[in-house]
Amino acid sequence: MSELLENPRAGRVKAVAALSKKDVRAETGLFLLEGPQAVREALEYAPELLRELYVTPTAAARYGLDDAPVDTWFVTEQVLDAMADTVTPQGVIAVCQQFPTSVKDVFPDRRVGAAAAAVDLEARGDADEPAALPGLVAILEEVRDPGNAGTIIRAADSAGADAVVLTGRSVDPYNPKVVRSTTGSLFHVPVSVGVTLADTIARAKALGYTVLAADVSGDDLPVVRAEGMLDGPTAWVFGNEARGLTTEDLALVDRAVKVPIYGQAESMNLATAASVCLYESAFALRS
Repeated sequence: MSELLENPRAGRVKAVAALSKKDVRAETGLFLLEGPQAVREALEYAPELLRELYVTPTAAARYGLDDAPVDTWFVTEQVLDAMADTVTPQGVIAVCQQFPTSVKDVFPDRRVGAAAAAVDLEARGDADEPAALPGLVAILEEVRDPGNAGTIIRAADSAGADAVVLTGRSVDPYNPKVVRSTTGSLFHVPVSVGVTLADTIARAKALGYTVLAADVSGDDLPVVRAEGMLDGPTAWVFGNEARGLTTEDLALVDRAVKVPIYGQAESMNLATAASVCLYESAFALRS
């Protein structure tokens, strides 16, 4: 632990604050973690990715961060406020290395059948079992709102999804607002970026996934589940908050599905609808 950092205009402080900008994050490969919950998750699940920790003396004592295994600086509240993207970082900010997942890791180029895999493993003298195919993936197409993206990542984690793929011009998953909205789930579920929707869907279908699109033009979700369409590996596609999915997008999927509204609400928030869809799949896969 170093001496107290007190100058909110210091170069180090400005460098940390600059990570709220997308171009700086892209250049440095770093991002901001704000608040004790996110930092705790990083320390538990990916401590090797933490680069720097900035904490007020009070917060260090409160959250047990005095001996965190990362370069740590005590800072004043004024310095922390100058670094933070949020107005309430709760006395803790960390700088973390980005860790994007390749879409090829989510959807490999080809699926090896269990028998073929077993023969290959035996030939190599490898006793390990072949990896199971992921059962549930969320695909976000042109989702721009950081709060929605972060909440869907959190919902995917809660539902036991194997990955989240952000396609097209979706928001940067390392945007501070996205990171805050995940409340640590960013460290639990792989997130892939920088791919097109068409390529992602093609990869999913090649591996035997059923690809469903959440869209108001679709069939009711309870009907689709009753038909058994959620019982196997499933990739859900969620579209832009304002425009939804295009006709071309919908032509790529196996089926469009809607969450029925039984009350008087005109519509449902994207993140809420996505959570319902993901949990319906989670229930089906475990029933």
